[in-house]
Amino acid sequence: MTLSITTSTLADGAVEVSPRGEIDVENAYEIREAVAAQLSEGTPARIELNMQHVTFIDSVGISALVAAFQLAGVSGVKVVVTRPSRFAHKQLWVTGLLGLFGNPQPHQDDAALSGA
Repeated sequence: MTLSITTSTLADGAVEVSPRGEIDVENAYEIREAVAAQLSEGTPARIELNMQHVTFIDSVGISALVAAFQLAGVSGVKVVVTRPSRFAHKQLWVTGLLGLFGNPQPHQDDAALSGA
């Protein structure tokens, strides 16, 4: 599966970066580039990585998230993860990085809510 990334500006001035698909060794750099692009356009209030549609993330993808966090930090911008998929949440938990990204709770999809 490929990775696509959309960005939008939220009402409070934060920027939402929303990856969709798999984040792996072949495309992880795209996450860092998406954050860098937002920083080059100005200084947002914060950058939210909405990871609800991330179906897979490997160690290179996790490293790219940390690199994006560090890059934004140089500009004084906080990066947080919002609505992580269960898989992304588990990877952040296993690596001990949930706290770094704001301790997000896993996104509850419709199947999980219906008990399926």
